[in-house]
Amino acid sequence: MKTYSKIATLAASAFALSLVAAAANANVATDDTAMEHCYGVALAGENDCAAGPGTTCAGTSTVDYQGNAWTSVPAGTCESIETPYGHGSLTAVERP
Repeated sequence: MKTYSKIATLAASAFALSLVAAAANANVATDDTAMEHCYGVALAGENDCAAGPGTTCAGTSTVDYQGNAWTSVPAGTCESIETPYGHGSLTAVERP
């Protein structure tokens, strides 16, 4: 393999590894981040839990913004999240 090809392969490998490391680091939540359950803000299948009758738990909401399905959000942010049906809620809500 020519020197140029070796250098290009090494650089591409280093770049790929740095992307993997950055992605892994971005998804790590710190223990000091307080979270709260926010109802009515999760998209279908993306809730953390409590999706009502006929469902089991995480990822089982059947519609976007299902009022009895919650997702964890940073504490103090839930009620400022806007949806087509209003704001997020700290308790289950009725949704059309």
